[in-house]
Amino acid sequence: MIEVRFHGRGGQGVVIASEVLAEAAFKMGFEVSAFPFFGVERRGAPVTAYARIDESPIRIKSSIYEPDYVVVLDSSLLRGVDVLEGLKTGGRVLINYPEASPLDGVPSGFKYYVIDATSIASAHGIGSQTAPIVNTAIMGGFAKICDKIDIEPILESIREIAPVKVEENVAAAREAFERTREVSL
Repeated sequence: MIEVRFHGRGGQGVVIASEVLAEAAFKMGFEVSAFPFFGVERRGAPVTAYARIDESPIRIKSSIYEPDYVVVLDSSLLRGVDVLEGLKTGGRVLINYPEASPLDGVPSGFKYYVIDATSIASAHGIGSQTAPIVNTAIMGGFAKICDKIDIEPILESIREIAPVKVEENVAAAREAFERTREVSL
């Protein structure tokens, strides 16, 4: 089973990102489960969402406490939320992070990948310049770091799920797939 935990802020599309992943995995023949966890439910507040992917039926209905992957849509959460809590040794972490900045203060033992999803979303006109919606870009990056999920089902799922600017969202995911890179600590 692959377990993925998403961390972001309200308005960034965290829940939709988990749904895009689940839909893409389903298209590839996997059993899936995706669900959100809300706190104070307002724009800008921390939001967590989860996705499980397996070849067998998924009967677990709890939150994900020991994920294989952590996806961080807002790097400011690295300073206030323990986004790596429970991440399995050797787990993979994808962070929306400015490419020019060094990734400091993160623990070793994990594989880190970065993508400047904010710049990509802004360049494609997704959301506004002050509040870009980064979920589809981050999902392109996820397809790059996950050996089990291909980019084409991600793009298909974005076409089905994105409420507006469908082709812009697809283009953002494609660009993010190409620009996602592993960083060494």
